[in-house]
Amino acid sequence: MNSGLLPAVGAGFGTGLSLIVAIGAQNAFVLRQGVRGQAVLPVVAICAASDAVLIALGVAGLGAVVTAWPAAMTVVGLAGGAFLLGYGVLAARRVLRPVDGAQGLRAEGAGTRSIRAAVLTCLALTWLNPHVYLDTVLLLGSVAAQRGDLRWVFGAGAMLGSLVWFAALGYGARLLSGVLARPTAWRVVDGAVAVTMLALGGMLLLRTL
Repeated sequence: MNSGLLPAVGAGFGTGLSLIVAIGAQNAFVLRQGVRGQAVLPVVAICAASDAVLIALGVAGLGAVVTAWPAAMTVVGLAGGAFLLGYGVLAARRVLRPVDGAQGLRAEGAGTRSIRAAVLTCLALTWLNPHVYLDTVLLLGSVAAQRGDLRWVFGAGAMLGSLVWFAALGYGARLLSGVLARPTAWRVVDGAVAVTMLALGGMLLLRTL
């Protein structure tokens, strides 16, 4: 059994990354916060901790419970779709009416208010996204179940993959701060965020209704 620990961790790491690396609402938000250098630690911590909880629930078999109560996915889909559309509209507004002026994407100290807003937004983007439950709880949970006694080792690998990804995305984005210091670059980033949020929100509502 010990000989299978490393392969199980590696499989979990790879599976976890494959599910979260795709650009989505959560990743776009982490990237934006990372580029600005605002509330990066709490945002990365929330994303990684939330994934760890969801992965643990999936490994523990909660996926069967979620499948048995489809109304829950409908409620989450409606709320998540509405939230993503609203966030996308705000991002589009920043493109048309930039608020950072000549400072562009230059990192500034985040005040208490901005940290609170970032934390609340991150929580909403994470927990109001039905794909989180489908991918992390159902899909990853079913893959972990195939590992038998090593399912929790597999889950630990997936949690590690999530932590590495969000830390790299949040803190690695600072490497782009010099390139993205111009106001026009800020508008490009916000434009990409707006398109992502509006598209995901629209698809969620269409699939839910």
